[in-house]
Amino acid sequence: MRIINKKALHNYHILEHLEAGIVLSGAEVKSIRAGRIDLGESHIRVLNGEAFLINVNIPRYNQAADKEYDAQKTRKLLLHKHQINSLIGKLAGKPVTLVPVSIYEKNNRFKVEIGLAKSKKEFDKRKIIKERDHQRRVEQELRGKE
Repeated sequence: MRIINKKALHNYHILEHLEAGIVLSGAEVKSIRAGRIDLGESHIRVLNGEAFLINVNIPRYNQAADKEYDAQKTRKLLLHKHQINSLIGKLAGKPVTLVPVSIYEKNNRFKVEIGLAKSKKEFDKRKIIKERDHQRRVEQELRGKE
């Protein structure tokens, strides 16, 4: 199971990818396995030598006992110290940001694919949409002639 952040892929050029673990509670894991997660407005910040996933919405699991659950809480990412230092160096003074590209299960643990991203210009977005529509029309015509 892989949940992809389509909004990030639309708004950013992904320059580099990195895999990180994520600290979750049991109810959050069950909610993600049910496919109930929204990565749309999320981003990653490095604070005090630690990486955090901010603004991810994981709705409360229906059978969870915790009634005072915060779906938008900040979640810690598990990275090695040298990976965090590398990210800090790449972010320093450059117009790039860290976004979660996808979340997936690997060896019964959830991982977040982090992307070092540069913002797309508006004309880049329009160009990609135009190319995708053209490709779709070509495929439809080829399917219709068979």
